[in-house]
Amino acid sequence: MANERLKQLRALMAQHGMDAYYIPSSDFHDSEYVDPYFKCREFISGFTGSAGTMVVTKDFSGLWTDGRYFVQAKKQLEGQDTELMKMGEENVPTIDEFLMEHLPEGGVLGMDGRVVNTGIGRSFEKLLKVKKGTASIEHDLAGELWTERPELPAPQVWVLEEKYAGESAASKIARIRQVMKEHHATVHILSGLDDIAWLLNIRKNTGASINLLPLAHVLMTMDTLTLFIDSSRFDDCVNAYLKENGVTLAPYGDIYRAVKELRNETILLEPDKVNYAMYKSIHESCLLEEAMNPASWMKAMKNPVEMENLRKAHIKDGVALTKFIYWMKTKAPKGSLMETEAAEHLESLRKEQEGYICPSFDTISAYGANAAMCHYHATKEEESVIGKDGFYLVDSGGQYYEGTTDVTRTIVMGELTHEEKLHFTLVLMGMLRLTDAKFLHGCRGINVDYLARGPLWKLGLDFNHGTGHGVGYLSNVHERPNGIRWKIVPERQDSCILEEGMLTSNEPGIYIEGSHGIRTENLLLCRKAEKNGYGQFMRFETMTYAPIDTEAIDISVMEPSDVRLLNQYHKDVYEKLSPYLTKEEAEWLKDATKPIGGDAQWHI
Repeated sequence: MANERLKQLRALMAQHGMDAYYIPSSDFHDSEYVDPYFKCREFISGFTGSAGTMVVTKDFSGLWTDGRYFVQAKKQLEGQDTELMKMGEENVPTIDEFLMEHLPEGGVLGMDGRVVNTGIGRSFEKLLKVKKGTASIEHDLAGELWTERPELPAPQVWVLEEKYAGESAASKIARIRQVMKEHHATVHILSGLDDIAWLLNIRKNTGASINLLPLAHVLMTMDTLTLFIDSSRFDDCVNAYLKENGVTLAPYGDIYRAVKELRNETILLEPDKVNYAMYKSIHESCLLEEAMNPASWMKAMKNPVEMENLRKAHIKDGVALTKFIYWMKTKAPKGSLMETEAAEHLESLRKEQEGYICPSFDTISAYGANAAMCHYHATKEEESVIGKDGFYLVDSGGQYYEGTTDVTRTIVMGELTHEEKLHFTLVLMGMLRLTDAKFLHGCRGINVDYLARGPLWKLGLDFNHGTGHGVGYLSNVHERPNGIRWKIVPERQDSCILEEGMLTSNEPGIYIEGSHGIRTENLLLCRKAEKNGYGQFMRFETMTYAPIDTEAIDISVMEPSDVRLLNQYHKDVYEKLSPYLTKEEAEWLKDATKPIGGDAQWHI
């Protein structure tokens, strides 16, 4: 089927005179959560991972994806005419390098300009200038082939109360206008869905999806704010709320006309968060002030109300996850439980928690070798039975009115090899050491990443993903500009100075193809520590509380300080969660979190 769709795509390319066609995974907003309507790359390629880009020429089709998806993509592309291009690997060209070599002189590069951000569009402009070629950005060829394409649903929007948001929309709008003033901007174009939801304190009902962010654009001046959105399902309360905050409603698609009509304005925008079609429609009389969306910086630093709410959300989430681990260890059917059934049971436990709305992302429920695929997603059509030995990994999270959670635990199902125990312990040590970090203000994630990777690097091991990503508040589970990784990846925009209130994941792991995958993840809240003559020190506050499976630990590998950190963490887990558990569950948790002891020495 995928090869037939590829053949049909090439026929359309020929009709439009295109030599290459570019298909990313994004929507009109470069969003994390992509509505089914936008999954054109998945439709053409058959690869279901959330990150990947396809380039098709007359005689070649390639799928570029990163290390999280190498194993999954290899499997899903088997037998197809599309070749896996492993991003970052030796001798694998970037998309720009590939096009520079294979696009003919004077060639035409096709794309739907609405799903390409301006940063990427500009890089193509430079390439095409060298090749004396042109871009065709008006045709959604994959969409033309997709006869059963889902429709874009009209969102049912609701207002996030200040007792959760901690700041009114009016206050946030005033702060954005102050930044506009500093940039001498008369207009601000805002297309980031997480930024818009934060700015106006609005979210949407999820329906069958897990996306709380309504499709919308914002056009702001110093005294007007227009929200371009399908408002056909808004109720009177939402309409009144928006009117009170000076918001004018306009149809979703009218943003392009509105931007095209701007004249002699100074426009504040972030190129990577405004799509290329919109950018190309800006009249030449306008000046551009380019900067990261002010809302992105502001929302990354959670306010005191959000911080306190997040603590509450993580207790609720920890209770649900602990009940799940207890069930997996003592009650779940051995050797017959399917991966999707385990995920469904965890979801049912989260639903029991007050204030729970939906998952924060698709749960990764992976047994054995499946866990070696970082972003494996089990389906009823393709999944594994959870066996009686080795590891089971579950990476999941919830959206609560009090905030967003993201947590991973690797659970022992039975007999482990020496290698599996060693790997589990090294990953755990890295997670604990990063949690215990203390650093001067001005440090970035790149300064502390080694704490998590050090135990693995010492043995020549590594994991092919970032150590940590920012996490939103009732929003994207991946949020910039904070993150933790060992090298700067400019396009991820996640290497800012770590500020108080930034919520970041701490998730080292290791993945052995065909054998096992291990990841242990908690969320950390950046906080101020003492200030003295050396400057302002910073620390991390642990947000996530759930037991770590001590059956997998090789204590001989650990330093005494690692043991102390684990024992203190488990003491906190028991104290915080046991009041919300049944007597039987609390007794189990007491045993699961009992101190591990003895003087440990590093001797591998």
